[in-house]
Amino acid sequence: MRSRRLRLAAIPIAATLALLLAGCTQQQLQGWLPTEPGTTNNVDRVIGLWVTSWIVLLIVGIITWGLTLWAVIVYRRRRGQTGLPAQLRYNMPIEIFYTVVPLILVLGFFAFTARDQSAIEAKYDDPDVTIAVYGKQWAWDFNYVDADVYSPGIQGQPNPDDAKGSLVESEIPTLYLPVGKKVEIQLESRDVIHSFWVIDFLYKKDMIPGKTNYMYVTPERIGTYSGKCAELCGEYHSLMLFNVKVVSQDDYDAYIKSLKDAGFNGQLGHEYDRNQNLPGTTSPRVAE
Repeated sequence: MRSRRLRLAAIPIAATLALLLAGCTQQQLQGWLPTEPGTTNNVDRVIGLWVTSWIVLLIVGIITWGLTLWAVIVYRRRRGQTGLPAQLRYNMPIEIFYTVVPLILVLGFFAFTARDQSAIEAKYDDPDVTIAVYGKQWAWDFNYVDADVYSPGIQGQPNPDDAKGSLVESEIPTLYLPVGKKVEIQLESRDVIHSFWVIDFLYKKDMIPGKTNYMYVTPERIGTYSGKCAELCGEYHSLMLFNVKVVSQDDYDAYIKSLKDAGFNGQLGHEYDRNQNLPGTTSPRVAE
């Protein structure tokens, strides 16, 4: 009789879940992450880890709340009952259960996260494009290393014609990347700690003075994507914005040519760093 009731109760629950899942939008299916599948070679991996983790946690939550409500209802005080119910101190099976299950969950999350992180951080042995990005208060310099050209940047400029405080879009530094090419991005800081974050790439990494960090990515969808500094870095941190334009190879070549024609030849290196007293890798010479 009890099993029949459970089956009857499960039917509307399953039907409700099926209806809810069938009506999910793409944004909901990817856990409300601010991107689209296939934007880069790493985005789908991040979405899969994120959504799967939430599904597992949702199941754990449903079981936990279900058991809690079951205990509240089944062991509630009945009319006419007095005194305390029987007190139990130990229940070894339950104690083993709520020790082992969280341990399995933690180890599982760790294993899958380590697997995906290892794949995302895997170094390109032979990148198609190498970019050196310098963060500075409060803008960005982009060096296109292979082509030996650069694009200097300034911080976001307020639009005087907009009372709402928008910025002049054409003044925001823009990084160009060719679609479908393996890109190595070298991250440097000229002054304080910054963080290079391309929102739709679901990828960010700190830029630390005196240390070079690396990002490896293959953009797979043509479009314009917003980026920003994700590390509080001073008064105008909120204006430290940039765009990433993923374009065809022909458009990328045309942009590189436009930089050469504009005279932006060479590289904006460490000689423009505000910090010129960082510790080196060699000992100072002693005057004799």
